[in-house]
Amino acid sequence: MTQRIWVFPMLALLTACGQPLAPPTTTIPGPAAGPDTYRAPPAAGEAIYAVDPDASLLAATVRRAGLMARLGHDHVVASHTLAGQAAPGLGRADVTFRVDQLTVDEPQLLRDAGIDTRPSPQAVEGTRNNMLGPVLDAQRYPVVTLHAERSGDGPLRVAVTLHGVTRWLELPAAVQVDAHQVTAQGTARLKQTDFGITPFTVGGGLLAVDDELVVRYRIVARR
Repeated sequence: MTQRIWVFPMLALLTACGQPLAPPTTTIPGPAAGPDTYRAPPAAGEAIYAVDPDASLLAATVRRAGLMARLGHDHVVASHTLAGQAAPGLGRADVTFRVDQLTVDEPQLLRDAGIDTRPSPQAVEGTRNNMLGPVLDAQRYPVVTLHAERSGDGPLRVAVTLHGVTRWLELPAAVQVDAHQVTAQGTARLKQTDFGITPFTVGGGLLAVDDELVVRYRIVARR
């Protein structure tokens, strides 16, 4: 059976090439996590699925920009540690991942993104340290959460909590659901500035990070 339901775009995957602005003055309190929704025995026909991190992947490609873009580098940041539950019959899902477990510039993911450069281990470590420190402040905000809701055939509403700020978004979505698992996969294009991030620039914009992130995802949840 195929149903329209939700994708889980990771708006949180921002690389070391960005710098955070002050949080917006108008933020929306995050939704209650509601773990009892998944712990309680499901009613008839209301199956609960758990995200399988070994079968799931979320990777964001960040491109260089500006007149001197050739001096910069493209990056791929990925999460292999997605966790959470989905209850399609209840029209909801909750997914989390830790930013301090993100990977940077895995060779295969670089190839998948069409990036030919192969950064040195030192360059990868430097990029990761900058990302976890000044950009994502992983020590203070170690976890990113996504709470998805959908009522009937209405739009998908997703609350994304990143860096202490929660924003609700309405998104198109598609997923495969059967008796054993839920699979969601695809590509989303997101802008850093939509989430209070100003892309990193050098030399008055001669070397910069593209505002747009390309996020590829495959999320598998098993019953």
